[in-house]
Amino acid sequence: MRFCLFDIDGTLLRSGGAGKAAMEASLVEEFGLPRVRVQIPFSGRTDRAISRDLLSLHGIEPRDEHIARLLRGYLHRLPFCLRKYNGTVLPGVCELLDALESQEEIGIGLLTGNIREGARLKLEHFAIFDYFSFGAFGDEHLDRDDVARSAWQEVVRRAPRCRPEDVWIIGDTPLDVRCARAIGARVVAVGTGWHSAEELRDSQPDLLLPNLADVDCLLQCILRP
Repeated sequence: MRFCLFDIDGTLLRSGGAGKAAMEASLVEEFGLPRVRVQIPFSGRTDRAISRDLLSLHGIEPRDEHIARLLRGYLHRLPFCLRKYNGTVLPGVCELLDALESQEEIGIGLLTGNIREGARLKLEHFAIFDYFSFGAFGDEHLDRDDVARSAWQEVVRRAPRCRPEDVWIIGDTPLDVRCARAIGARVVAVGTGWHSAEELRDSQPDLLLPNLADVDCLLQCILRP
């Protein structure tokens, strides 16, 4: 049994900035701030880590209840932002998911920094949620490597004899590559996010592609003994 675990933002889809807009609107409106004063990186990180840093840098103690309040506000605003911003499913994604779904020996899951409900809202908005039978998410973890470890536990629960090298992580950031290595998985890096081909190459993925449009190439790599 092989498994393909996908990142969401920058790999499967681009939300047009909807996620960032919803998170920042929640920060401002839930905590009575005049504006977002400090910009932080979102790419490749967990929503919990993003929430912690946004709160801290705006003078709000990042206690669990404050993080929960920020994320509730984010989820409340996300559907509106997804409708407002001009997002899209990225090239080759639907074709690849169809091809993987047709292979009985391949399981399709998620390995994402999104919180579980945020992932569902994004994927349902773009009509690709039903491809994914399981996942590991950013609800509890600050570090993406810990999300990968949770994903590996889910894989083993479904296929106890699976080996780490039978798992492929597909993502668009060096953090996706790093978290794959944390569990001994193989990794495809795609240049559809915010990182340059040089940055991705330096992270040393097993396969580097401009996008997911070459479905035959990907299937050959994933199914190769």
